[in-house]
Amino acid sequence: MRVALALLLAAPFTAHAQNKAVDFNPKMPFSDGYIAGNTLYVAGQQGPDDHGKVTGTTIEFQTERTIAAIQRVVEKAGFKMTDLVSVTVYVTDLNDVPKMNEVYKRLMPNPKPARATVKVAGLIGDAKIEISAIAVKQ
Repeated sequence: MRVALALLLAAPFTAHAQNKAVDFNPKMPFSDGYIAGNTLYVAGQQGPDDHGKVTGTTIEFQTERTIAAIQRVVEKAGFKMTDLVSVTVYVTDLNDVPKMNEVYKRLMPNPKPARATVKVAGLIGDAKIEISAIAVKQ
């Protein structure tokens, strides 16, 4: 009875203790990722060049760099790319989707996660693409 009571009382604290930010920079208004239990929420990632700029780069380049940024957050959190269950892709031009899909299909592991692709009016830094993701560790 005491053991059961102790486990019951400790359960909320155990679940809370598993929640943590991934790559939180106090100068920024968000974390790159957030772990809640066995779920990782990856904030929207972009694919800038080595100088932090996205202007003038191709959708293929930005997609490669964006997926690499997702992978960095996923792995830093102790997850794998195969743990991804849902991805939301934001693009500023629907004409870029076929080329983006070529890179996406090549770099994202099988089975591919569920995905939505949304056209937006604009992205920070004049990016052409931004991807957010959710991963669940089994």
